[in-house]
Amino acid sequence: MNTDISRVALVTGGSRGIGQAISKRLAADGFAVVVNYAGNTVAAEQTVAAIESAGGQAIAIQGDVGRPEQVAELFAAAKRELGRIDVVVNSAGILPMARIAESSLADFDKVIATNLRGAFLVLAQAAAHVGEGGRIIALSTSVIARSFPAYGPYIASKAGVEGLVRVLANELRGRGITVNAVAPGPVGTELFFHGKSPEQIAQMAKLPPLERLGTPEDIAGVVSFLAGPDGGWVNAQVLRANGGFA
Repeated sequence: MNTDISRVALVTGGSRGIGQAISKRLAADGFAVVVNYAGNTVAAEQTVAAIESAGGQAIAIQGDVGRPEQVAELFAAAKRELGRIDVVVNSAGILPMARIAESSLADFDKVIATNLRGAFLVLAQAAAHVGEGGRIIALSTSVIARSFPAYGPYIASKAGVEGLVRVLANELRGRGITVNAVAPGPVGTELFFHGKSPEQIAQMAKLPPLERLGTPEDIAGVVSFLAGPDGGWVNAQVLRANGGFA
């Protein structure tokens, strides 16, 4: 255990996309970062190496957020290695396109298992391990307000996450811990691009008044605000970081 660490952030899904940008930003903000990943060891190691090369501190810990024993071990390992957990960001998530039809039930179950069950497990462990004055942040989505076809399972999972965030903020009353969600609009990540045609991507990019896709760094900046000193009076909120998309 490193007893010289002053602040520690744990980021689920922290090795790619938005999660990777959040890991890098929080490291630049002075946090020692636990980069959680489900299975892509190479991406996790590359993220840790990038943080270290920029002068930050990070470790990678594997764990599937949908499996309670692995989430529990993720938090236990983080505390063994770094001694404490001050900020938890639940960024792990999946986005399969699936219409509301019986044939899509397997996709629905998979999305709920990772995005909603996973959020429940991560938030539960965060509530148990984050100390006084800590921050808990979950990723939602601004697509909730748009109700696009084939986003049903994803929207259902993220609407559930927003509900959990508000309830947990109340359950942690008196502990000085904030609990918030960040709801990105369309962001140019591998997760977003998968399964979409160039025409669909161009159409989505034009929807916000700012007429562009968000970047992972745009979202990381909002998370940085919530995790930092200026975010201390924001609690039980959903910040829709979307360029005016919804």
